Amino acid sequence: MALDTLKRVFIFLALCLAQALVLGRVQLFHCAMPLLYVYFVIMFPRNYPKWAILLWSFAMGLTVDLFANTPGVATTSLTLVGAVQPYLLSLFLPRDADDSTPASAAALGKGKFGTMAALLVLLYCLVFFSLEAFSYFNWQHFLACAGGSAVLTLLLILTLETLRK
Repeated sequence: MALDTLKRVFIFLALCLAQALVLGRVQLFHCAMPLLYVYFVIMFPRNYPKWAILLWSFAMGLTVDLFANTPGVATTSLTLVGAVQPYLLSLFLPRDADDSTPASAAALGKGKFGTMAALLVLLYCLVFFSLEAFSYFNWQHFLACAGGSAVLTLLLILTLETLRK
């Protein structure tokens, strides 16, 4: 248990630093930004307590908000994704799967993991950019930001998942 917590803290810090120092400064076409820290919430295994997922999600969102100067936007969006992740994971796992089954491409299969990750990333990006814009006056820009960021984030997540083997 302590080793799992230590590993999770290391991943937490690595993703926060990567987002704050590198990925937060990347913007393609002034709208698409990689939001790799969502991968932290996607990786929780099946038997992980829901309250702990929400707590980790809230902490990750708060840390990202502090670095990115987006008060409450990442926290709210990531906590919502943390609340949805266990239920979405249970939809993609077989009923007879072990309780300690991780949310990974090796355990779920590349197609199921990709679909689950795409749904969670899209949910995150839609909520994040809705709260950030707080208006749908320029809805084309909103859709370009949410869609572009979702695609860019999903590509990074699938790349990391391939390297994670």
